[in-house]
Amino acid sequence: MVDFFLSPLQFQFMQRGLLAVVLVSGLCAIVGCFVVLRSMAFLGDAMAHSVLPGVAVAYLLGANLMLGALVAAVTVALGISFFSRRGSLREDTAIGILFSSALALGIALISTIRSYAVDLSHILFGNVLGVGPNDLIWIGVLGISVLLILALAYRPLLVLAFDPILAATLRLPVERLRALLLIIISITIVVSLQVVGIALVAAMLVTPAAAAFLLTRRLPAMAAASAIIGVLSGVVGLYASYYLNIASGAAVVLSATAFFLLAFFFSPRRGVLTARLRNLREGQPPKIVS
Repeated sequence: MVDFFLSPLQFQFMQRGLLAVVLVSGLCAIVGCFVVLRSMAFLGDAMAHSVLPGVAVAYLLGANLMLGALVAAVTVALGISFFSRRGSLREDTAIGILFSSALALGIALISTIRSYAVDLSHILFGNVLGVGPNDLIWIGVLGISVLLILALAYRPLLVLAFDPILAATLRLPVERLRALLLIIISITIVVSLQVVGIALVAAMLVTPAAAAFLLTRRLPAMAAASAIIGVLSGVVGLYASYYLNIASGAAVVLSATAFFLLAFFFSPRRGVLTARLRNLREGQPPKIVS
């Protein structure tokens, strides 16, 4: 059993991959709590795909791909905030317009790159085992920045997450907080690209947080539980990808999905099977979960 865990770590790429997956999974899980509470799952998926133009432009210019993705993600985040400000458009409408436009532009640019299928595949599908020292620096700097911003703006974001009307009543800068949250999500998505890729990053934002939502009742506890589930999913998925020779990003997401299913069925408070067993013990008919 000891060899099972230590044997892969004799390789430097596994050591870097393990560190990257722990950092990224934990960060996604914490930020994902706000995504789940604000019902912004579609936003996470849309913004993940909207980084394609930045990646393509950076590749064509020979620049850093993560920097290009970061610029594109923040631009789209600010665009969503601008178009949906003060009710001019519903937020989901602005997301749909900018998401489809950015995706189309990204596809158009990528189609001009003859070797994109090989060179950009790690951005599309993730490659945690290919994380290099420079990638770790990027992940560390951006990840710490996001956590610091969350810590400084925790209370206003907490009010906004649970009751936007109350936030407006308290005269909090709601529009600025929404824009800040969008930027935080966009940075988190860029940090996650190397690990799970554009296609799966939304799952790492939503799945651990959704599992934690079923297990807890307060945001601090939810964030802690989500981080634990996210990190465990990352580690289990990394080892699964190593021993089963499957895509690392997919393995991480499938691991997170397994933890979610356990929480969904066996959560002490909200688990479907737990509730039915409790009702049977108490002699009550099982409740129908809608």
